[in-house]
Amino acid sequence: MSKPSNDLVSNRRATYDYEILETFETGIVLLGTEIKSLRDNGGTLQEAYVKVINDELWLIGCNIAHYRFGNIHNHVEKRDRKLLMHKREIQKLKASTQEKGLTLIPLGLYLKNGRVKVKIATAKGKKTFDKRASTKESEAKRQMQKAVKYGSQD
Repeated sequence: MSKPSNDLVSNRRATYDYEILETFETGIVLLGTEIKSLRDNGGTLQEAYVKVINDELWLIGCNIAHYRFGNIHNHVEKRDRKLLMHKREIQKLKASTQEKGLTLIPLGLYLKNGRVKVKIATAKGKKTFDKRASTKESEAKRQMQKAVKYGSQD
C-alpha cells in the first residue's frame, strides 16, 4: 500500500486497534527542525494520542526524530505538541470523549499548502474478537480480488 506523496507520517496500526467514527483536520505547532525532520520521514505516531487539556488540544507521545543538521538547535524528540482547532470544535470533541467513552487518536501527518496538518479521529477501541473478524474480512476481500484478477483456475 503506497502512501500519497504529501503524506509525511501515518498511523497504520490505528485502523487495526480502533473503530474510526469521525475524522478531523487540525493544524500543529512545530519548530523549524521538526518540520525539516518530518520532511525527511523522521516521525512516528505509534504510541501517540490526542488529549483535551484546558480547552486546548494536545498531541502526546508523538516522536519526531532529531534533524541530522540541527546541531545545538535541535528539538526534544518526544514532547507534547499543541494542535490548532476552533474552540467550538474542541468543545464538541471534549464532550464526545467524556460521555461516550471514545478516544481521540492521530491518523497521520501530511502537508497541505506547505503547512503540516494532523488528521485525528474519534475512535472506539476494538475487542480481540473484533480484530479477528476484521482480519478475516480483509483476507476474504484480498482473495476475491485475486480471483477476479487471475480468473478462476478450475
